[in-house]
Amino acid sequence: MPPATEVSTRVLTIPNVISFVRLMAIPVFLYLVWTERDLAGFIVLVAAVLTDFVDGLVARKLNQVSQLGQFLDPFADRLFIAAAVIALMIRDVIPVWLVVAVMARDALLGIGAIVMLRWGVGTLPVKWLGKWATFALLFSLPLFLLGAIFEPMGQVTDPLAWAVAVSGTALYWWVGFSYLFDAVAIARTGGREAVGKSANL
Repeated sequence: MPPATEVSTRVLTIPNVISFVRLMAIPVFLYLVWTERDLAGFIVLVAAVLTDFVDGLVARKLNQVSQLGQFLDPFADRLFIAAAVIALMIRDVIPVWLVVAVMARDALLGIGAIVMLRWGVGTLPVKWLGKWATFALLFSLPLFLLGAIFEPMGQVTDPLAWAVAVSGTALYWWVGFSYLFDAVAIARTGGREAVGKSANL
């Protein structure tokens, strides 16, 4: 078996800088879409998708996996997805129900996080299925925008975008429930341990 990746407490690492740049790109993307500079917004969105792949790769290759990075990377992903779906909904590129489906899942994860904090547990390990679900959504959103910019191209990109978005959203929810079940299991274990400690006092 390969050795476990060492997780450091470093803050200033190349992957963390990449994730921070992705966060800073969110208001830029929103401004560009809001002002109907869709092509520039498309470029920013594609760059964000690429950096999502790059920061994890760099972290493993350079052995720069950090506690901050484990929080910052998925946080940047979720925030960018939320911003993108809301912006594209406002521009009538995607329907309201897709936005609700994506945002409600993140609300579900928020409940799980509250449960975990209640028992003093940090973040759960990232699931690979979750990475695939996130990538699917990040991949589909530029395709939707591209079809809106070049309408004839949309005849090709829109069906692909919908196939990826629907499958990604379904997987997004599957992983969300998986995280929630893990959090509930931790809560139950913590509850039993707390009862056991009280009985021994």
